[in-house]
Amino acid sequence: MARPPILNRAEFEKVMAGLTGVPLALALLDVDHFKQLNDSLGHTEGDRVLRQVERLLTGSLPAGSHVARLGGDEYAAILPESAAETALILFDEIIKHFQMNRDPDWPRTLSLSVGLASRPAHAESSLELQRAADAALYRAKMEGRGRACIYVESKMVLKSNYYPKSQLERLSKLAAALERTEASLLREALDELVEKHRGAL
Repeated sequence: MARPPILNRAEFEKVMAGLTGVPLALALLDVDHFKQLNDSLGHTEGDRVLRQVERLLTGSLPAGSHVARLGGDEYAAILPESAAETALILFDEIIKHFQMNRDPDWPRTLSLSVGLASRPAHAESSLELQRAADAALYRAKMEGRGRACIYVESKMVLKSNYYPKSQLERLSKLAAALERTEASLLREALDELVEKHRGAL
């Protein structure tokens, strides 16, 4: 059976728009410590990692699913007519499979983190659904990486609680220019901050 194509960001947005109102699970995922691998082993090896992730996703998800590369090592998967709990079981297996079958030359810290949200349980609009999945991905990172988490409303803190409007507007423009999510840029900044002050931990 032919594997489904890997969509780009624009194609992903078009599919999401076409599924307005349809019950579905949305997964946002990325490769933990991918930059570290690129810096130490080079972009050719980084591309091998991404190809393995893409083969895993297109070969493991149910028929009718859509997989998109949003940019860098960030991916999205749309599972129509699926609940987040069903998707969680599936992505737990994908994460384990990635860990067990990775190249021995790759850093041990390399893993997959996944954030899950579903409609109608967590959001109705596509934008809110993506924000919910992104919040779940952030939680997966904070809880130790290499895991999948479902969106939990009480865990979400609005960025506007911490940042002035002018900074949020600049963040939004930067995310669009780099074709990345705002949350991934904030995570990168947080990782660099923690690394910079590692001696204090």
